[in-house]
Parts: sequence; structure tokens; C-alpha cells
Amino acid sequence: MRALLVILFATAFLNGCVTREGARREAQKTLFQEQQRAEFEKQQKEPAVWFRGDIRHPRVPWQEGLGLVEALATAQYTWNWDPRVLTITRDGQIYTVNVRRLLRGQENPQLEPGDIIDVRH
Repeated sequence: MRALLVILFATAFLNGCVTREGARREAQKTLFQEQQRAEFEKQQKEPAVWFRGDIRHPRVPWQEGLGLVEALATAQYTWNWDPRVLTITRDGQIYTVNVRRLLRGQENPQLEPGDIIDVRH
């Protein structure tokens, strides 16, 4: 890690930064961008379900036994009223969820990795 910072520092300095502080900032920026890219690639390899609609976190990590209710809570649905339409797309097939039964606790479909949940009001 230290060697990478030294290399980044030297590269930034030689590429036109006139001060050590400027080179240090550029090296830190490059290192931060590399860490972000590595984290993004790691997340893309982990199983997840995806949300479309008024959701704060469109990607929810999948785990065995993940139900729609738990996934919705994790994704943080943003509207103040209940959704009217919920669909799950799995392997190109669209499944409609009965929202009333879901809200009453009578239905909580189990999700699979790669499922796409559309939330509409």
C-alpha cells in the first residue's frame, strides 16, 4: 500500500504538479478512485436483488431466505403511502405481487439472486 502511494505520488509529481502537496492530493485522489472501483467490482460479483421505483438503495444484497418485505425495508421505499403495484421479474417472467396481502403479512415472496422488483404507486 505504501509503495503504491509512493508510485502515485511520483507519477502525479512528474505529470505537471508543481508542489509536493499537489502531488500528494493527486495521489490520494487516484488511490480513492481505485478503492471505489474495487469495491464496485466486488459488489457486482455478490448476489443481489435490484429495485426500480422510489427506492433509496436500488441494490440489496441477496441472502438465503430473503423475503420481499425484508428487501423493501432494506431498499428504503421513499413514498409516504403504500405502493399500488409490485412486480418481480425473474428470468424474463413477470410476477405480480398482491400488495394488500403483502401489507397484511399474508404474503412475503422469497426472492432469488438477480430478481428485479418494480415498485409503483
